[in-house]
Amino acid sequence: MAGGAQVELWSAERVAAQVSIETAANGVRSANWGETRLDQPDYARMVGAVPVALSGAIQGRAYYFVPLVIAESPETQIAPGYTAELGDRAICHRNVGFGSTEAVFISTRLVDDRFGLAFEFFINVAHNFVEAAGVPAGFGELAWSQAQNKVHGESSMDAWETRHAALEHDEKARNAYEQAAFADALAIYMLSLYADFDYHDLRERDYPLIAPAALAERLRAVAALFPPNEGYQFQILYRRRG
Repeated sequence: MAGGAQVELWSAERVAAQVSIETAANGVRSANWGETRLDQPDYARMVGAVPVALSGAIQGRAYYFVPLVIAESPETQIAPGYTAELGDRAICHRNVGFGSTEAVFISTRLVDDRFGLAFEFFINVAHNFVEAAGVPAGFGELAWSQAQNKVHGESSMDAWETRHAALEHDEKARNAYEQAAFADALAIYMLSLYADFDYHDLRERDYPLIAPAALAERLRAVAALFPPNEGYQFQILYRRRG
């Protein structure tokens, strides 16, 4: 839609009533509504990258891909198209409850590439899994041993900050750290199944990125827990082929 065009906002509840939820072969429930500009095959591959071994824990979730999510009032609103003004008011995602279903509305028009949108989706899936199933003990022990051994950097700002608090013998912070580190690793793992990317694409300026070998160790632990679905492959390459 043109930048100056009027776009009628819909309530999240109205969108949920309007659109049909599809269940992918891996059990993930999702819908694509409005002028999202999502390529259907690419969208299907992104949703399909979620390992079936973890999808059972998020059966109560439904992921709605919409152009823009507006959350300036208690009622979440959805824009069926894009304008610059609405883009300035939008947020990346919002969780909304509908009876027994927890809906996650994801803005597709706030990012410019498939990498950014996919990571937004996968980090939501990862956090939803952690909320439902917690952190596998083996992974928590791995991440904590890396922290105690002063491995350089971390996988997100949340993990970076909670790790420092946890090392000050704050048990609550340690739990938060392990949850953040696991959610990050799970999201990065799913992103790697969906598309090839350079590790440095994950870099943010506010904290040092975790050492590649340490992240690789985490990702291999995640891959052992949640093997790739048929048609997807997990691999770590330390150098690009010339």
